[in-house]
Amino acid sequence: MDPCFRVVDANLRPHPPNVAAEIETHQTRLRFSSILLSSFGPHLRVCPQGNTCCTQEMEDAFGQQSKLDFDHLLEETTETLRTTFVSRHERFDEFFLELLENTERSLHEMFQKTYGKPYLQNAEVFVNLFAELKRYYTGGNVNLEEMLNDFWSQLLERMFMLLNSQYVITEDYLECIIKYADQLKPFGDVPKKLKVQVTRAFIAARTFVQGLYVGREVAKRVSKVNGTPACLRVLTKMVYCPFCQGMPAVKPCKNYCLNVMKGCLANQADLNPEWNQYIDAMLLVAQRLEGPFNIESVMGPIDVKISEAIMILQDNSAEVSFRVFQGCGQPKPAGSTRSARGVSNVYSSRFRPYSPEERPTTAAGTSLDRLRIVWRTMQHSVIDIKEQLKLFKNFWSNLPEAICVEDKVTAGNVSEGECWNGHTKSRYFPEVVKDGLTSQVNNPEVDVDITRPDTIIRQQIMALRVVTNKLKNAYNGNDITFQDSSKNFPFLQKKQILDFFKPQKRLSNFCS
Repeated sequence: MDPCFRVVDANLRPHPPNVAAEIETHQTRLRFSSILLSSFGPHLRVCPQGNTCCTQEMEDAFGQQSKLDFDHLLEETTETLRTTFVSRHERFDEFFLELLENTERSLHEMFQKTYGKPYLQNAEVFVNLFAELKRYYTGGNVNLEEMLNDFWSQLLERMFMLLNSQYVITEDYLECIIKYADQLKPFGDVPKKLKVQVTRAFIAARTFVQGLYVGREVAKRVSKVNGTPACLRVLTKMVYCPFCQGMPAVKPCKNYCLNVMKGCLANQADLNPEWNQYIDAMLLVAQRLEGPFNIESVMGPIDVKISEAIMILQDNSAEVSFRVFQGCGQPKPAGSTRSARGVSNVYSSRFRPYSPEERPTTAAGTSLDRLRIVWRTMQHSVIDIKEQLKLFKNFWSNLPEAICVEDKVTAGNVSEGECWNGHTKSRYFPEVVKDGLTSQVNNPEVDVDITRPDTIIRQQIMALRVVTNKLKNAYNGNDITFQDSSKNFPFLQKKQILDFFKPQKRLSNFCS
């Protein structure tokens, strides 16, 4: 049978849908031909000229299909990477937000039962605490240490007024009380310990989820990078020119495919060093999610810890009040009037004292029981994402190997002389070039302009550098806050993107 008949009639290699239509228009002509259509050869611009089965129109159709093939190959090869980051980001983000909501609900239920109306009249202090924690987690510019200091100051003000409702407590007097707070330590060591624990936990949780988000976006954007015209020409030559030579069943030699893909994916390979550093930084922060100060172990009993602080002040209220009166002066008796802050008569009674057996315990937070079960599942998810991250190292430099596999693109392990080398069915002699843009100056197949790196890839490299710096700081106990929404920072097109980040105070004695 004429080799050109085999291009159309043989089912050895299925034609792409939009190319099949172009081939079909020539089918009748080919059936009545007994010789190769050599008259079409001089018009070909990509495939070898001379004896050929293709017209220029067919070659153009092959070129269009090559673009679709390249997009599909990238989409297919990066699918596992992209879906992993999408699913893990959603899973961790959903859990952390649910943890915050359940913790707030648990505290409200416990405090309403324990402290009754005095708590309800001052509940906004606690509502604001959780609102700020959520705002920080979702990317707001919140300084956790300052926010927690403000919470304890507000709680001290409210508690002092409740415990001294027989006096008129003015705004100026409250400011004086706050000045003595560090000396008085009215809540014991609870604020100091809780501040360190909460800050560590939230820095790690927020930064880890942000890191997953950046990885997801980088993978999505890089997988959408278009092939250059030079790349698409050599793809056409590699995949479809065997059709024109009457060899539809012959696939490209593997090393030939590798050189083509290393040229087409040179910019993606340049992403690899920053990508590996990003993966290493993500693995470091993942350790914080497993450590003793993970967010669940900190937030789960936070209601009990705050209640403990309240009872410390209650137990030492006489001494605290005496020392405040010494430093700030004796306030005026309230008499029948209300205090300057309008505290209602319901606060005239002190919090009732607790015996040791009555003090709240972790059992009071039973609404968190279900979430603790979820957290055990999440711990398995942390182990899972760590294993996945390790597998994704060197992902971008390994793309050519992942694409040029047997039965997908190349001839695989067939005899060296039985594959397409770009010109005919024979051995491919050139060596495989190294990875990266600058190495393509020696690429024998793809004409790569090494002076013009891809803009989108460069933006993703910058995004990875920024988030890697943020992750490393989070591991070491530092927080770096972006001035706008943290979910927008990876893809800003500014030369001095790091200027948009400002370091906050480092935590001392951060556990390694």
